[in-house]
Amino acid sequence: MDHKTVEEYILEMPNSVLEYPFGEGVAVYKVKGKMFALIMDNKTPVNLSLKCDPMLAETLRAKYESVLPGYHLNKRHWNTLILSGQLDWPQVQDLIRHSYNLVAK
Repeated sequence: MDHKTVEEYILEMPNSVLEYPFGEGVAVYKVKGKMFALIMDNKTPVNLSLKCDPMLAETLRAKYESVLPGYHLNKRHWNTLILSGQLDWPQVQDLIRHSYNLVAK
């Protein structure tokens, strides 16, 4: 999966903005001033952190080795996805939309 594709998809979310509040190296995507996605720059495979319903977060972690508790985030409400191919692109897109919707509501 191409890092740029993930960024482009995230930025297609309505009113999505890219910021670097933690300095270079961590791309933070926000809507309504709140974070819904983070990408560690220059990591291969891509590390994508997304907000997630706590019950779904636990289910995904149990099912996929590439879904981990949110790195440097509230581990109850955030997952970090290692985009190694274990999750397919439609699943990643669904999780991006889920995160966006939790924050944008």
